Formats: sequence, C-alpha cells, structure tokens
Amino acid sequence: MSASYPWLVADIGGTNARFALIEGPGAAPTRVYTLPTRDHAGMAEAAAAYLAEYASDVTPGAACLAIAGPVVNGAYRLTNAHWEPDTAENVRASLGLAHVDVINDFEALAYALPNLAPADLHAVGGDALPGGDGTAPLAVLGPGTGLGVAALIPTPSGWIPNPGEGGQVDIPAGTDAEVEVMRLLRAEQGAANAEYLLSGDGLTRLHRFLSMIHGIQAEARTAAEICERRDPLSAETLEMFCALLGAFAGNAALTLGARGGVFLGGGILPRITDVLEKSDFRRRFEAKPRVEEYIRAIPTAIIMHSGPALVGAAARLAQTSSPTAMELV
Repeated sequence: MSASYPWLVADIGGTNARFALIEGPGAAPTRVYTLPTRDHAGMAEAAAAYLAEYASDVTPGAACLAIAGPVVNGAYRLTNAHWEPDTAENVRASLGLAHVDVINDFEALAYALPNLAPADLHAVGGDALPGGDGTAPLAVLGPGTGLGVAALIPTPSGWIPNPGEGGQVDIPAGTDAEVEVMRLLRAEQGAANAEYLLSGDGLTRLHRFLSMIHGIQAEARTAAEICERRDPLSAETLEMFCALLGAFAGNAALTLGARGGVFLGGGILPRITDVLEKSDFRRRFEAKPRVEEYIRAIPTAIIMHSGPALVGAAARLAQTSSPTAMELV
C-alpha cells in the first residue's frame, strides 16, 4: 500500500471516538477531536462527521481506525456500544477512500510502544523503556470503557502485534474480600470476567459490591467520581481495583512472556497514578510462586501520552506502506 498524506487515524471506544490527521512521515497527530460514540450510527458515520466538521479541506489518502472490540479479517464489532458489526471494506467504500484499515484499539497501543518517548511513561515497577531492549515481547493492557490486552512480538523483520480478548478471562481473586466480590459478581452477571471489574463500569460495580459487603447504603458513583473523591469507600474501591489489576497484569506477563515490560493504557490509570504507586498493584503483580525471580525483572509503566492509539494507528499505516518503517529499536 502506498498512500498520500494526510492519513486519517482514530481511536474509537464505547464512549468516545477520537479522530486526527497525520500530515507527513513521522508527524504527530493534528486536528485531534473527540466525538461521542453514541451520537453516530457507525464507524463510517462518525468518520464522515469528523471529516466534514474538522477536515473538509483535505481528502485522506488512507485511514487506520482503531476500535475497542474484536477485528477478524477486516470484520469488526464495537464491544461496548450500539453499533452494528461491519467491515473495513464497507467503511472504505462509504468514505470513498483508497485504503482503510480497522484494527483493535490495543493492537494500536502495541504498535505505539516503540514510538513513545521515555517521558510518555510513568514507571510503577522497574525501569521500562518504550520498546524494551528490542529482543523480548512487550504487553500492553488497561482499563477504560472495557479492558484491553495485546502483545508486541519482536521478529527479525520488525515488530508484530498480537491482539486478543484478554479482558474476558476470569478475574484472579486473591483475598477473602475479593472472593466475596467474585461471588456477588457471578450472582449478578453469571460470570467473573475481568472486564466486569477492571473497567470504568467495573469501578462503579466494585464500589457497589463493597458497600453491600459492608452493609452500608452508599450513593452510586461514576468511575470519575470514585477516582476524584477519595472518601473511605472510594479509597477501598480503588485499592482493590489496583490489586486486582496487578494480579491480572502479572498473569498477562507470564502468559505472553512479556519480559520487555508491561505497559498500562486506558483512560483511568493516568488519573490515579498516586494510588497505583502506593497500592498492592506491584506486590500482586510479582506474587507468582515459583517464578517470582522471573516476573520481578519485568518492568511495569503507565502510558501517559494523551493519544497513544492515534500514534499506533499511524505506525500501522507506516508499516503497511513501508515494510521497514517499524524496524526493531
């Protein structure tokens, strides 16, 4: 694929659809605007609205649209929104563009990792480098509207992303209180998927479950309110959230062999870096009997960049147009 600039890139979740343009090789995203996902019938409609409102003077030569949901052979489904399943080809035809890629949003985050700067990371265990040392796999995961997971694998010809649906695995309860939360979760949802607690809605659900366990009538709180207010119940909610995330991240690191580092994305964690640092996150990450030495050497860091999936979507287009564009660092 060889496409002229500008390129259209997007990071589309269940709540917000964020679009931008890439004006040239290696350029940072510009004309970055966010549209509410619920205001549009689908991906093509949201992209068309962005182009009409903010980029009517250009015709993108290509697009890479990262979406919070599974993508298989160009067919995609947005997990936490009302959009009907669709295909990249339908979006391309609707927009009248020469080339459209649709990829998982955490695949885009994986593509972004070697393109971040050290200043874009906030270490919460070890000394993580954006691309590791270039010889070991990396993992990226994180809570937002949902819970995403992906790996980035080094090969002799460059980095290869490996997205999945890791947010749908069972959550790793490790304390009596967490087991009780799991009991309530299974009773309500029929399963104890990690995303049911390690997400924006999950924070709200965890807050409600803890109020039930304590036998108190607590006011319903949004994820943002829980992160901001820090009252005793909110503080307990965040502490358990971080501990569960640490156990989940440690499992992902072991499963993916992510010796180059585990990078934490999503919209929640940059708001609570102080809580995560003081929490049981890292202790639970390392609490893996028989492999503690192995996992203790794996660094963990929060991605603080304001638009990493946009950077990753641009990196995907660069790799597609030039096979050497993402050589190992």
